[in-house]
Amino acid sequence: MRSLIGAIVGMFCLAAPAVAETPAAIVEDVQGKVDGIEFMDYVAPGKIIKLGPKAGITLSYLKSCLRETISEGVVLVGAEQSTVQLGNVQRVKVPCDANAAQLSEREANQSAATTFRTMRSDAKGAPAKLATIYGTAPLIQAKSGSTLVIERTDGKEPAISVPLKSDIMVGGKFYDLSKAGKSLTPGGTYLATLGAKRYAFQVDASATSSPTPIVGRLLRLE
Repeated sequence: MRSLIGAIVGMFCLAAPAVAETPAAIVEDVQGKVDGIEFMDYVAPGKIIKLGPKAGITLSYLKSCLRETISEGVVLVGAEQSTVQLGNVQRVKVPCDANAAQLSEREANQSAATTFRTMRSDAKGAPAKLATIYGTAPLIQAKSGSTLVIERTDGKEPAISVPLKSDIMVGGKFYDLSKAGKSLTPGGTYLATLGAKRYAFQVDASATSSPTPIVGRLLRLE
């Protein structure tokens, strides 16, 4: 079995990209001992993950919105889904918006002086589609040490202002509103401010407070 696994790993190494690309998926869950992988890690295309007996991993792909539950075997991370040998994989498409999970450079680098109206327009002045999250409690990637402010822009609602201290950050880089007992309103539009950056987004009208896949409520502000 070890020789077979070694052969598969060798085959995957030949197929993997020579240079690491932008992260393709986020690790939602780890079962058992999995070397080099932890909860909430990002993984890039070409990453090889070996799962021993009774070990498993759940990956959520940022672009394809596929959520994979994988048990045992050898996993080669792809751009939109994994290739799995000697193991089992279950895939399900979940509600998510790749624009929310992967901020564009234009959105991420907006000046703090930029107005919400400008942020909602594209380069030609036409209305731009806001990134959408599908849970009322977003998971926000940000650096500790700053203050995160979330304000509703289409109605009255108390603003959320949180100093991002290291002891409240999940994995050292995520602030989870669900763990903090905070939530937003389904159908609402919001402006998140972090230092000199601003990012406009909306909450899907059918979003609920029940547990939802991470990729459906992920906002990467850093």
